[in-house]
Amino acid sequence: MTNETFIKYFYILAFSGETRSKPFITAFFFLIYVVGVLINSSIITVICLEVQLHKPMYLFICNLSIVDMFYTSVTVPKLLHMLLSGNHIVSSAQCYTQLYFFFTVATAEEILLFIMAYDRYVAICDPLHYHRILSYRNCSLITIGIWTVAFVNSVMFVTSILNMSSCHSNIIHQFFCDPKSLTKTICRTSQLFIVVNVIEFLMLAFIPLMCTFISYFQIFSVISKMKTKERRKKSFSTCSSHITIITIYYGAGVIGYLIPPYSEVLDVIFNTIYTNIIPMINPIIYSLQNSNIQSALLRLVREMCFLEKVSR
Repeated sequence: MTNETFIKYFYILAFSGETRSKPFITAFFFLIYVVGVLINSSIITVICLEVQLHKPMYLFICNLSIVDMFYTSVTVPKLLHMLLSGNHIVSSAQCYTQLYFFFTVATAEEILLFIMAYDRYVAICDPLHYHRILSYRNCSLITIGIWTVAFVNSVMFVTSILNMSSCHSNIIHQFFCDPKSLTKTICRTSQLFIVVNVIEFLMLAFIPLMCTFISYFQIFSVISKMKTKERRKKSFSTCSSHITIITIYYGAGVIGYLIPPYSEVLDVIFNTIYTNIIPMINPIIYSLQNSNIQSALLRLVREMCFLEKVSR
């Protein structure tokens, strides 16, 4: 027999015992958050203002920056509030709301990485039909579709968890309400939870990843048949940043699932990298290596400096 209840409060205790290290932990997360938001918001602003960057690839880069900015915004502000106030109690409503938005941006990123791979596939393997396939209308519909699927999927996942009773401790040894920690408080999984997880794994993880592999297999096949070394180098350079991001994203995901359930410290380190470090370095890897975005950022900085001088 198990004592099944509905937990009203959770205790987020990842850094609650680190009294001496709290100032350093607070400064560390604050710095990462500020840098990540500044870089991603700068890229979003530049892409929106520069007419030359109103192209499919840059639309998807803009969405990636939005996802990365939301990744840290979902977790870090609440963590900073807990570290500064000392109050590590979170209501179930706050916890599941945080889980909902975290799962939304995670789903959006998984789909977006696949769409970005498809964008490179069309650009290299079918360049003559690129503007027809990835027209402004189609890209807008794809973007709306990505976020719609992300929000709907998150509703299904959170609903499946809410329908299950809890009988274990309400202590979460993490710095936010992550899915892995919340499932540890559940007595037994429901059929709805299992079905939702299977559908999500197949539709939003396995199939997009396989399609990404197939896309890059075709891309490398086309690149290898190019006659000149310059063309091969130029074509590969447009894909290298995306390949790096995919490797980091899915590599970190695999490592996260391989961490033993009793390794709470490793879980905290992994989640810090996954939800804070990666969203900060994504725009550096993908966007800031792009010469068009670099020149647009420089122009924006010059215009701001010029306007500041004029105002004086």
